[in-house]
Amino acid sequence: MKNKTILIFDDDSNILEVCSIILTDAGYDVKISETSHDIIEKVDDLRPDVILMDNWIPDIGGIEATRLLKIHPDFGHIPVIYISANNDIHMLAEKAGADAYLAKPFDIVDLEQIVERMIASAAEGRRD
Repeated sequence: MKNKTILIFDDDSNILEVCSIILTDAGYDVKISETSHDIIEKVDDLRPDVILMDNWIPDIGGIEATRLLKIHPDFGHIPVIYISANNDIHMLAEKAGADAYLAKPFDIVDLEQIVERMIASAAEGRRD
């Protein structure tokens, strides 16, 4: 399951650093972005296997960024894990069209498990 690319969109440098360390140690290739205005270009360039999307990512926000990905014919299949400290994260993730969500602050094990689950789910979907 390793040798997969995870793209993280978050404007909090501490979150980016912690997630990068955790996921790199778990064997993933991690790429980061602090903005979302060029999300389609970034995803096209990096071709990630999973995306972690912060709700408050500048410029267009996590909901709109996720929606743009999910309607895109080439990228709609990429699992998006919505991350936020908002109490209503499940509703925000649903509104955005995300595949899963993870509330901040999160446990390291929870982060690793949800990423693994999304990669496995995406792989199963491609076999059909």
